[in-house]
Amino acid sequence: MGRSRQFNQSKLLLLQGCEQRIGYEFQEKQLLDEAITHASSSSSRLHSYERLEFLGDSILGFLVCEFLFQSYPDWLEGELTKVKSVVVSRQSCAEWGQELGLKEFLVIGKGLGHRDTMPDSLLANAFEALIGAIYLDGGMAAASRFLLPFVESQVRATLEDSVESNFKSNLQQYAQKRVGLPPVYRLIDDRGPDHEKWFLVSAAIGKRTFPPAWGRNKKEAEQRAAANALAEIEGEALPYPQDPDTLSPQLDEPLD
Repeated sequence: MGRSRQFNQSKLLLLQGCEQRIGYEFQEKQLLDEAITHASSSSSRLHSYERLEFLGDSILGFLVCEFLFQSYPDWLEGELTKVKSVVVSRQSCAEWGQELGLKEFLVIGKGLGHRDTMPDSLLANAFEALIGAIYLDGGMAAASRFLLPFVESQVRATLEDSVESNFKSNLQQYAQKRVGLPPVYRLIDDRGPDHEKWFLVSAAIGKRTFPPAWGRNKKEAEQRAAANALAEIEGEALPYPQDPDTLSPQLDEPLD
């Protein structure tokens, strides 16, 4: 493919660190280098992540469609389309980029500011570029192995939002009526390997903090934390107790 290139030691360490984080080792390192390089720091936009992002966006759409089609044989086109639109959204890609900590590895120009203030749109772009790079390097099977854990988690979270009552919305209404302040959600802990990480989040209203809940992503954890808060307010049993036994058996790091 004509992509072979020699890298200096610092760039090699950056690429290797990124490979460890995403759980995939590239045969052609140049693909990964392009996937994490913003146009502002490249000598040519052709050597930035833009083309890979274009490809990755289409692969993401295809794999999500295939997953939904195979997993939900009773759904009609409208139901499939509704869930797909959430899963392939820029917000989802940005959240996945945040979960992987991609901003530690993105190569950006000075004009874009500090990494701590990096726009979410860059993380979304880089995540899609990674999909494209992995596809070119290892084929559709490799891209699917990388992507499906994120897709499955997002589909579950989307279905919980639509099927169950919106706990966060209900808690916000309660908080506004009682204290005139919105709930605050705090990340307490996260556990597990990068591709199967769990998050422990608690909800607080004013000075009152409610029992935390684990979720397969931050959005799910916040929704469950809100459910726990509402249950405690009503004097009911917690729907999501902070119990390691309720977590996925795929969580192979022990919980304290």
